[in-house]
Amino acid sequence: MLSGVTLTPVEPITADPPHSIRMPLLTQSWLDLAFLHWAADPADVAPLLPPGTVPDTLDGVTYVGLVAFRMHRVGWFGLPGVPYLGTFPETNVRLYSVDAHGRRGVVFRSLDASRLIPVVVGRAAFRLPYLWSRMSVRRDGPTLTYTSSRRWPGPSGARSRIALRVGEHVGEPSELEHFLTARWGLHTAFFGRPLYLPNVHPRWPLHRAELIEYDEDLVVAAGLPRPAGDPVSVLYSPGVPVRFSRPPRRPAGIPTP
Repeated sequence: MLSGVTLTPVEPITADPPHSIRMPLLTQSWLDLAFLHWAADPADVAPLLPPGTVPDTLDGVTYVGLVAFRMHRVGWFGLPGVPYLGTFPETNVRLYSVDAHGRRGVVFRSLDASRLIPVVVGRAAFRLPYLWSRMSVRRDGPTLTYTSSRRWPGPSGARSRIALRVGEHVGEPSELEHFLTARWGLHTAFFGRPLYLPNVHPRWPLHRAELIEYDEDLVVAAGLPRPAGDPVSVLYSPGVPVRFSRPPRRPAGIPTP
């Protein structure tokens, strides 16, 4: 049950999107992604989700993700992406959610980005928790290093430093790896009302990765308990092109697993 509403069947975990997009609202590419994940108690996550959603779980466990990457050429309404203002490093803290229509998605607790104008637009237009930070993504052979230090609005100085070494290609992702990466929508609240933004992209090209270094307090700054121990999953992807559509007027039918 969700706020007195019976959940429809939850869409299955799939490597391909369960919907299509004809007229994109936003286009962009996500490049050089580092996926770090910790197991979390659904009871800790539930109060942090927008109305109309509950924690999405796998075998009774939900997850907190710290995802660092390069945003590349954000564009609107199918127009060519912007090379400077639409290209920047980003690091987000995200949770996993499902709504009353059975749609799986992500919920962003914070999105640190290095360009001020996209931060302001993201906060104003979509009510997303974008934050302005000093950031960099550097590559040295198979090793990538992602750094972030928050400028505004705070907490000032909230930071992350992630260094990983890219390993072997993942031929067939596990159920957990699909659960953590194959997400086809965003759940948020817009002026107090639930909002779902669908996205589509090709299948993730995933690699296992060795975590060389990490030092972060973004998860705690996002209102979550401090992660206990090392991440349970560390993955890398060279990236995918992505398209977001407008919120659907009425939910599409959800196939039963």
